[in-house]
Amino acid sequence: MKTTSYFETAVAKSHPESVTYRTYVEEALTEYESIHTEPNGNTRRYIYVAERELYLRVVVLPDGQTVHNAFFDSNYTRKQRRK
Repeated sequence: MKTTSYFETAVAKSHPESVTYRTYVEEALTEYESIHTEPNGNTRRYIYVAERELYLRVVVLPDGQTVHNAFFDSNYTRKQRRK
């Protein structure tokens, strides 16, 4: 899995669960439940982690392979119901 330096430094400190759940981060590259494209070309990919009962948001660069950010999005299901 390719990552940005931001992911390896800042994300590892602010969201240590991203490192713990790295297999889910890797899985989100291909086995995501939902995907949203940001205006800058990055994609937000969501994968459900049953043991945490939360969705993990993984931000991937436009190349589709490089992970830039990952964190548990506690508001994801509420956002989906509002649509």
